[in-house]
Amino acid sequence: MNHKPRRSTSANHPPLVATRLLDQLRERIRYLHYSLRTEQAYVHWTKTFIRFHQMRHPRDMGGAEVEAFLSHMTTHGNVSVSTHRQALSALLFLYREVLGMDLPWMNDMARPTARPRIPSVLTIDEVAALLSRTEGETGLLARLLYGTGMRLMEGLRLRVKDLDIPRKVITVREAKGGKDRVVMLPQVLVAPMSAQLDKARAVWTADRAAQQPGVETPHALDRKYPRAGETWAWFWVFPSPTLATDPRSGVIRRHHLYEQRLQRALKLAVTEAGIAKPVSVHTLRHSFATHLLQAGTDIRTVQELLGHSDVSTTMIYTHVLKMAAGTTRSPLDALLAA
Repeated sequence: MNHKPRRSTSANHPPLVATRLLDQLRERIRYLHYSLRTEQAYVHWTKTFIRFHQMRHPRDMGGAEVEAFLSHMTTHGNVSVSTHRQALSALLFLYREVLGMDLPWMNDMARPTARPRIPSVLTIDEVAALLSRTEGETGLLARLLYGTGMRLMEGLRLRVKDLDIPRKVITVREAKGGKDRVVMLPQVLVAPMSAQLDKARAVWTADRAAQQPGVETPHALDRKYPRAGETWAWFWVFPSPTLATDPRSGVIRRHHLYEQRLQRALKLAVTEAGIAKPVSVHTLRHSFATHLLQAGTDIRTVQELLGHSDVSTTMIYTHVLKMAAGTTRSPLDALLAA
């Protein structure tokens, strides 16, 4: 298939050094400071797309092949809307940013619209029952996520410098959308978080004594201050108990606590508490927002605490409150009361 590319959106980027397609993809993703998760997802969808079309090079394919691939995912793979959109984003990134091809069909490619879903929310008693069955670092992390509304990775990636215990505030850095925000540190977590910092400092001290490489830092900072990752300020609040290989640099260093530790602990706690609802770590965030609104907190304040760009995203929690508050009476109640 012969394509005539228009002006490339990657024209202002430096030329790619790598020669293999997937290495070029990784190189461009890292240049644009996309997260490791995004890199892994985009590489996965590029590989899947190429294999679906019998190992043809993407440069020799176009809109028809992309639509055929996405259609197959939807009709045979029964994937969700979010998965469909992620695969499409990966392929558009590949063509625009890596292959330097800005083709007419890119602008015409339809993105499926996700239907708004009412989130699963726990009652205050259910949260209490759940948290009472968690302990240690995972228990503290679960309390922190519910008490602040942070996402799981936002809590795990907390650095010592982002925790201001005297002022009882936490700065969430480079959250979803690359934005920073400030959330409260609950008074009841001041002492536990101080103790957690003491534990983290012991790990940091041992790493320094063993001359281990510093923790991962943002790329720009790493180039300007190569030893910033060795400082206490940049150390993890929730460090992993073991060292691991950095998937990008290959350096063996200390990472933050593994995310599945809390997921497994929470799943066990849900079973022990007898909660018959779908519960994930993100449910703690949903419950935080709902309980704040239930207590009379202004929705704009909740929006800022959650880091939502648009208040309409936060409004989904008001639907939960309407039913929970019992403001709408069922006609059956009126019938049987008569």
